[in-house]
Amino acid sequence: MNKSSIREKLLLGPGPSNPARRVLEALARPTLGHLDPDFLAIMDETKDQLRSVMRTSNAVTFPLSGTGSAGMEFIAVNFLEPGDRAVVAVHGVFGLRMANLTESMGIETRRVAFEWGRPVDRDLLFAAIDEVRPRLVHVVSGETSTGVYQEMAGIGDFVHQHGALFSVDCVTSLAGMPVELDGWAVDVAFSGTQKCLGCPPGLAPVTVSPRGVEVFRARKSPVPSFYLNLKELLAYVGTGKGGSRAYHHTAPVNMVYGLNEALALILEEGLEARWKRHEKAAATLIEKMAPLGFLPLVDPSCRLHPLTTLRLPDGLDEAAVRARLLSQEGIEVGGGLGPLAGKIWRIGLMGENARTEVVDRLMSALNRQL
Repeated sequence: MNKSSIREKLLLGPGPSNPARRVLEALARPTLGHLDPDFLAIMDETKDQLRSVMRTSNAVTFPLSGTGSAGMEFIAVNFLEPGDRAVVAVHGVFGLRMANLTESMGIETRRVAFEWGRPVDRDLLFAAIDEVRPRLVHVVSGETSTGVYQEMAGIGDFVHQHGALFSVDCVTSLAGMPVELDGWAVDVAFSGTQKCLGCPPGLAPVTVSPRGVEVFRARKSPVPSFYLNLKELLAYVGTGKGGSRAYHHTAPVNMVYGLNEALALILEEGLEARWKRHEKAAATLIEKMAPLGFLPLVDPSCRLHPLTTLRLPDGLDEAAVRARLLSQEGIEVGGGLGPLAGKIWRIGLMGENARTEVVDRLMSALNRQL
């Protein structure tokens, strides 16, 4: 393939999204060694930025080298061990993935299943926690496969009353909708850089509360991973500024530059303003798609603004239309997964793409293709 022929496309699928020009320019800064003091200063600044965006004061907050799936596995291997039990809320692909992962590790896992397209029923979740008495409870904040945003207030307190850790996947919600990790009493959480953070894929922001650190330190068995071992990682990334750093792995230096710039853009805009921008873009999309027969899957009370799921008009060859949008218009949109395959579109308006003018561009292209 002639790589010079690759053209920029408008990424309106479930991720990645298009980074801002400032982020792309940051990626091109001179590569330094991963133990270079100048790079470590940028890493420390990035950790502070993440604390602000994730709304946490956790000392253990850093960008894990790997995509969001690495963040999920980081939580499973560090905070669960043989003999533990887990409760996982499953109302889409990404809750299902965590349940599959914990079961593959030999963890006794209670899947609390809910209809795809609806939020978690906390009464059923709480009943399972009461019965199982798990070590860890995992809930997805923004379910990318269904477009559901899960209300979290009160879940963490209940989990703590039962002596468990509260784990949250905020890959699609972080920086696009309210994520209040300390306010939600979250112990461990992970995200990804490629969605509302507005950075290319490659890093998984993670955070661990002091309570989570205590549970980790009390482990009775070795962590079944070298690359994702929290103790080994902290020897490299540290918990504050400065201090000695030990080699663990070669961090993706330029990706950290990109994340640092993306987080700077978020903090310059302000989180609340950014959340409102995502909400406005999603509302505009829903309003303009309705006359074409694309109707929302999710109730307004629990819609995930960065990722809108729309039922398809009758008779639409959805895969063919998506293919033409990509090949002829340079616009990517996503199809459904699992039981929603062929039944919905997933349209992401994330980060830089969460703008009404982006919706207008999509509508013009879609009208040409229908």
